[in-house]
Amino acid sequence: MRVKSKFLWLFTVVAVAGCTYGFVDPQALWSVYDNPPTNEKVNYTETAKPILDKRCVVCHACYDAPCQLKLGSYEGITRGANKKPVYHGDRLLADNPTRLFIDARSPGEWRGKGFYPVLDEISEFNDQLNNSVLASMLALKRSHPTNDGQALSDEFEFDINRDMQCPTIGEFPAYQQDHSQWGMPYGLPAIDMDEHNLLMQWLQAGAPTSEPAPIASADQKGIEQWEAFFNQDSLKQQLVSRYLYEHLFISHIYFEDRQGNTQYWSLQRALTPPGQPFTPVATVRPFGSPFETQQKDTTQRVYYRFMPVKNTIVAKLHMPIELNQARMQKWQKWFFEPDYQVTSLPGYEPEIASNPFVAFAQIPVASRYRFMLDESQHTIMQFIKGPVCRGQIALNVINDHFWVMFLNPTSEILDHQGEFLSESRKIISMPAEAESNALPTNWISYARQEHEYLTKRSEYLASHALEEVPLDLNIIWQGDGDNDNAGLTIVRHYDAATVVKGFLGERPQTAWLITYPLFERIHYLLVAGYDVYGNVGHQLNSRIYMDFLRMEGEFNFLALLPKESREKVREHWYRGNVSSIEKYLAEGNQINGESAVKYTSDDHLSQLYQKVRAHLSGVLSKKHDIDNGFTDNTSKTALHSIQDIVGIPASLLPQSSILLVEDARANEQHIYTLLSNNAYTNISHFLAEDARRLPEEDTLTLSYGFATAHPNAIFYLQKEQLEAFRKSLAALNNEQDLQALFEAYGVRRTAPDFWQVSDKIHNWYQQTYPLEFGYLDYNRLINW
Repeated sequence: MRVKSKFLWLFTVVAVAGCTYGFVDPQALWSVYDNPPTNEKVNYTETAKPILDKRCVVCHACYDAPCQLKLGSYEGITRGANKKPVYHGDRLLADNPTRLFIDARSPGEWRGKGFYPVLDEISEFNDQLNNSVLASMLALKRSHPTNDGQALSDEFEFDINRDMQCPTIGEFPAYQQDHSQWGMPYGLPAIDMDEHNLLMQWLQAGAPTSEPAPIASADQKGIEQWEAFFNQDSLKQQLVSRYLYEHLFISHIYFEDRQGNTQYWSLQRALTPPGQPFTPVATVRPFGSPFETQQKDTTQRVYYRFMPVKNTIVAKLHMPIELNQARMQKWQKWFFEPDYQVTSLPGYEPEIASNPFVAFAQIPVASRYRFMLDESQHTIMQFIKGPVCRGQIALNVINDHFWVMFLNPTSEILDHQGEFLSESRKIISMPAEAESNALPTNWISYARQEHEYLTKRSEYLASHALEEVPLDLNIIWQGDGDNDNAGLTIVRHYDAATVVKGFLGERPQTAWLITYPLFERIHYLLVAGYDVYGNVGHQLNSRIYMDFLRMEGEFNFLALLPKESREKVREHWYRGNVSSIEKYLAEGNQINGESAVKYTSDDHLSQLYQKVRAHLSGVLSKKHDIDNGFTDNTSKTALHSIQDIVGIPASLLPQSSILLVEDARANEQHIYTLLSNNAYTNISHFLAEDARRLPEEDTLTLSYGFATAHPNAIFYLQKEQLEAFRKSLAALNNEQDLQALFEAYGVRRTAPDFWQVSDKIHNWYQQTYPLEFGYLDYNRLINW
């Protein structure tokens, strides 16, 4: 127990420093939770964590956690909160990153980075409620529970970009007076009394920690095996390991022979070899220099180590991938059996490290492409669940509903792409080369480069590949006959998105055909190269660059249409006031070969969609098929008919809704995701999106299971109500109709049974998809 004088000293520091933590030497501050208390009877894992996971993590996780308060781990709770938002799109200078477990190692260090405590760091450990923000917020909600089933007043703000209050304990009395309804969980019902009392009991005891669970034997075996694989000494192995790491650094890795609850691990860089303690290398990007200088010192090397994922698993971040013997054999085949030499390792200078076509030029293109392709959903999931894809500005670069397919890795076009890249890789540069403080005009030079690259690519393909390779459906990868990653669907829900296996819906808004160069550039733009803490220039350049890449994927797909149809379809996809950049790039983005696909109708695009679905029918995932749920004809007919609803009814619905449908007599439940796909004249501008809306062209997509991590609404109905629900959807004509729909089937933020329904949804999720399970994000639930 620390002496009283130290508590008084801490109180003085807090009172004087206030909100100036960011300017204080981290070594000058400390926290009582640098050495947290323990208690065998009342501890974090058994007492607090189960409640926090179900009731608090649904809002307080990831970069967009309000006040940067992450409640999914003990380390996040003891770190505390910060008034500065991570998502701050107009910052002139990049912020220093504040990544939990990476950028500081103790609560005291976080105090030096602007974080203030939400636990009581002033009182003795046997009286921990009076000075705890967390306890005060829970008590405030208990006194104003908002469980009355009515829409919340306009006093509540739910825009995810709203100004956060983030009171310290000293500011809490004023907060309580001004916002008496704003206790926690914010804008949701109070937790029940038993849960409330358990949390208060834990806080009263000093918020004791728990002893870390021992590493399971299967995990220890996996760590030893895979750290040995990643850390071999040859130059080839070091280069391949660097490549693999830069594509896996945000993945949730698990090992085969797992036992019980799956423990996930993250792959980290370290300066100490396996068997020794390590601290993760805290660079902004995975290809940042791990050493003091950007030029690699030949006497130093980096090692790859596994660190446990301690945060509660949430759906919006969860990207599981298994490292097993079969995967190791594949990587050996792709990266080590081909006959090539690695004579030197690339440096970490931004112009080298940010460009995968330069840094990894010695690794065959076919090897790299096979790796990305094998788990293409996982690869694309990183674009979506990584830090870039939060916020409407980031996501309005893609359509609301489109299919994705991939160039066949056995096609001779891939070989020609490799030859072309070896000649032209220096044409290509990525926004990360300018690092995190970039000029907002850099995109102009990127546009010139992209135009030059596309023009040269078209000329090269015309003179080398297209004379030998017909533009028919065989250029589309069929998953080697058994890989269901061959066809994917991406859906956008305003400021969030999801990628699923299979083709959802009968007809998407657009489609992409992804080639290796496109795949790799998207990864180094939106995942490896993107800094969520970057300045406005970095974010603007990244967003506009993604415009280029989207168009490239679309034009690749359009090449399968007859020449006379391509321009007509492109003009339909880009109607109205199209940006000059898009017009400029379209000039070089043409593939001049004639399609070899045979068409029998005048509606070439619709027929191509049908042909592509048929081409991939043997491997398309059925996981999200509506028929996976209720199997009686009445229910199936109602569910399928929902997807026939178009226009105004579709436009009135929230972007993403969860449908919990119950058959009480059969004790059966199923969950569906209902998505409203907004239509636009074009998406070539990142402002004035509403001015380009085409609500009469909006559509609905119904998916079995979860096709969103960010629901805007929850509907709860009985199976026998499905047809009535469908009729209500089809009859929507105005806001009053929508309100009536919610009154009949919706679960309000204030519903007395909100948490019971939430538990049903999460329990079904965990039981049905245990490896994919993660808690949903409730930040975007509407207030109706």
